[in-house]
Amino acid sequence: MPNQNQIANPQSAQLPQVKGPQMNDRDYMNDCLTTCKYLADSLNVAVWEASHQQLHQDFLQILNETHQSQREAYELMFRKGWYKLEAAEQQKLQQTYQQFSGYSTQFPYH
Repeated sequence: MPNQNQIANPQSAQLPQVKGPQMNDRDYMNDCLTTCKYLADSLNVAVWEASHQQLHQDFLQILNETHQSQREAYELMFRKGWYKLEAAEQQKLQQTYQQFSGYSTQFPYH
């Protein structure tokens, strides 16, 4: 029975029902997405810590390209039903909104 709070497209019928040790298309895309996330984390540190201006710009450009690749991998996986999201409950959204709205009064500029 499908989860009613889940946001997902129907999964492609191309994947085997019982998975063996070999990687399939979904596994490769999941690996690509995970690698992009890891690279973005590492590149953020490189951008923060690069003291040479040109090196900083180069890292920043690579970081932007990595974010774009991550987004494309996510969108492909979502379209194929390989990436599922959980819908938030309205009450939790409201509680979180109120919590963070209270924090905004602590900002020096608002």
